[in-house]
Amino acid sequence: MTAPTETTEDEDRGTVDLSVVIPAYNEEERLGPTLDAVTRYLADNESRFGSWEVIVSDDGSTDGTREVAALRHPHVRLVAADRNRGKGNALRLGVAATGGSRVLVTDADLAAPIEELERLDKALSEGSAAAIGSRAVPGAEIADHQHRLRELLGRAGNLLIRATAVPGIRDTQCGFKLFDGDLAREAFAGSRLDGWGIDIEVLQHLHRGGHPIAEVPVRWSHQPGSKVGPLDYPKVLADLARLRVRRLRPADLLVPFLFLALSIALYSGRFFDPDHRYLVDSLQDQNQWEWFFAVTADNLAHFRNPLFSDFQNFPDGVNLMANTVMLGLSVPFAPLTLIAGPAVSLSVCMALGLTATAVAWYWLIVKRVVRHRGAAFVGAALAAFAPPMVSHANAHPNFVILFMIPLIIDRALRLATGARVRRDGIVLGLMAAYQVFLGEEPFLLAALGMTLFALAYAVARPEVAKEAWRPLGKGLLIAGAVCLPLVAFPLYWQFTGPQSYHSVLHGDNAGNSPLSLLAFSERSLLYGNAGRANELSLNPTEQNAFYGWPLVLVAFGIVVRLWERPLVKALAFTSVAAAVLSMGPKIRIPLTETVYPGPWALVRKFPLFESVIEGRVAMICAPALGVLLALALEKVLAARRIGAQYFGLLAVALALLPILPAPLKSEQREAVPEFISSGMWKSYVGKDESLVPLPLPDPGYAEALHWQTSTGLGFKLPGGYFNGPYGTDRIGIYGAVPRYTSDMLRDVRYTGKVPVIGKNWQAQAKQDFAYWKAGALVVAPQPNDEKLRQAVEALTGKPGKWTGGVWVWDLHEGS
Repeated sequence: MTAPTETTEDEDRGTVDLSVVIPAYNEEERLGPTLDAVTRYLADNESRFGSWEVIVSDDGSTDGTREVAALRHPHVRLVAADRNRGKGNALRLGVAATGGSRVLVTDADLAAPIEELERLDKALSEGSAAAIGSRAVPGAEIADHQHRLRELLGRAGNLLIRATAVPGIRDTQCGFKLFDGDLAREAFAGSRLDGWGIDIEVLQHLHRGGHPIAEVPVRWSHQPGSKVGPLDYPKVLADLARLRVRRLRPADLLVPFLFLALSIALYSGRFFDPDHRYLVDSLQDQNQWEWFFAVTADNLAHFRNPLFSDFQNFPDGVNLMANTVMLGLSVPFAPLTLIAGPAVSLSVCMALGLTATAVAWYWLIVKRVVRHRGAAFVGAALAAFAPPMVSHANAHPNFVILFMIPLIIDRALRLATGARVRRDGIVLGLMAAYQVFLGEEPFLLAALGMTLFALAYAVARPEVAKEAWRPLGKGLLIAGAVCLPLVAFPLYWQFTGPQSYHSVLHGDNAGNSPLSLLAFSERSLLYGNAGRANELSLNPTEQNAFYGWPLVLVAFGIVVRLWERPLVKALAFTSVAAAVLSMGPKIRIPLTETVYPGPWALVRKFPLFESVIEGRVAMICAPALGVLLALALEKVLAARRIGAQYFGLLAVALALLPILPAPLKSEQREAVPEFISSGMWKSYVGKDESLVPLPLPDPGYAEALHWQTSTGLGFKLPGGYFNGPYGTDRIGIYGAVPRYTSDMLRDVRYTGKVPVIGKNWQAQAKQDFAYWKAGALVVAPQPNDEKLRQAVEALTGKPGKWTGGVWVWDLHEGS
């Protein structure tokens, strides 16, 4: 009989056919029967498994584990740690002490009986590097189940593990695994985790090395006395995070911080004081978006329908799903909105969202296009911070927070391989459903861009397209089947619910001028020209092209130089097609009166496309140009001639420097009148009544929305800045349906002219005030405010009261 040894090193280790490693921590009660069962089975089956040994790896037990009598068996050895560190540490010590051609790792409770070794050995003999017992594949038998909650947590954990660490393995945590001996010692020696996550780490090591892993169904039975406690589940998640971080290169860790710094620099004028700073070029969109975040948080806090609100456009209300409320972000950001306010929440969301978008493009480019991290960084920076993105960064989070688009593209590319069509189709469906709640129009444009790319790539590589179209089509059908039930009711509400509309018409001049593709945007740090940019765009938030002629010229050179690559051909076609489509249904040749029909005319009346501002299609060019730039940079940096590197890098620098963005313009925000901020309004507005700022808030001036959000949505407003229906055809318009009184007062504000107001105007005003359920009218300081005061006095037949920095008319009887 041999006495148990207590060592952390392998001393005089002999070579055997099979080593069995059993980690143990305070297993005084269970270890003896387990060792008896294992040694008896292996002794009876030496003809099959050959020579064997059992290594018990004690992880610093404080009970009598090291004195168990079964440890004196001649084929059993004990290795012991000086203190308790975790299962991972115990396995690392135990496997290091083995000498077997094959290594079996099994838990001390033998939840999977030792007899199941026969199944694992068969799988290993058929060429696998590891055979792991599984409770989640067909053929597995579970006699005694764990507690239902633990099973659910285990399944959720396995889903996460498959998605992030070991694709294709359904059950990594079953404690019964057989390995090729040399590979096991290599994998465990290279492991770093001391906890339960070591199973994942070792399997990930084998997976990344290209070693086949067989998942084998086993009989399994839950044993009492499990060492897995409630706190171990978050520990495994922490181990997963460590594994993910460890796989990253230093550049991969640096990139998110660089993109975050770029985002903060872009938003520096508002980011550090969002409550008191306003982005000038957002026009009224900052007020609108803060309202969107505020009303979503308020609806959730009061368990109201998140798809509707009557705080604007009272009493008719606003169909929030038919507006760009971005429930995919305004909902998760609701706690921050409730704690810090919508201005802070929106500011943080936009800066982090733009960062996440850039990181997502970087991840996709590194994974699919180039390995050089510097080239991928530059390409991703162009995709996320191109001039049209910077223009929309003033006002449209839905067009700059696009981190799901690269993930959707990657999942579609996975589908095309046909490897895991069902799983990838399901994931794509979930991603698509989430993107619907981030922004439908950007999703539509992304789908258009992907379609253009796919068509061009199919022409360039027909043999690949022939192999890909069946799994891709099947996967897309699965994705649709998953996505549609999740979005069916919200979309039904959007298109048929209260205050829904059919389409929003933007006129015939929403396309880009060809010159805008070559010009520089207003926010170009070196060449910005607000006058010229606004001549070529709808407004500062819709400068949808402006890539600059140097970048266009360099992109052309890249395409010519790398034309033999099918990817380059597809990207070039996508960019050119998107640019031409963005010119709209009529293309006017610059410096002439010649107009030609544009290809957009073919799709402009299709459902969904009819509401798109066609100039935005040029945004598709940004990631396409970014990928082209990444391809060129990688080739330049790999060039052996210094001259080629120098001139290549110089050309890229000259293309990017002119479009380097300046920080977005900001100014001191208009102060909320004391009448609102001090709560004086409360004595004027009763339950189910509204406070009526005059003229009504509208897309041209919506400061009253800021008043409302500053009070925590304490009162309701008629009018507002939103999309809603107009007329019997329910055509979409910006703002409330016009009423005589609101139109007249708006004209007074902008013209300074008061019409002759008689009984007919007074009677109409009385009807409109009643329709709005007005408790009080308010005229704040603004252009032509004296004329407005005169008009309101004439309409109400009584003077206003100056209080709290505004003129107020109390409409209650006897006031």
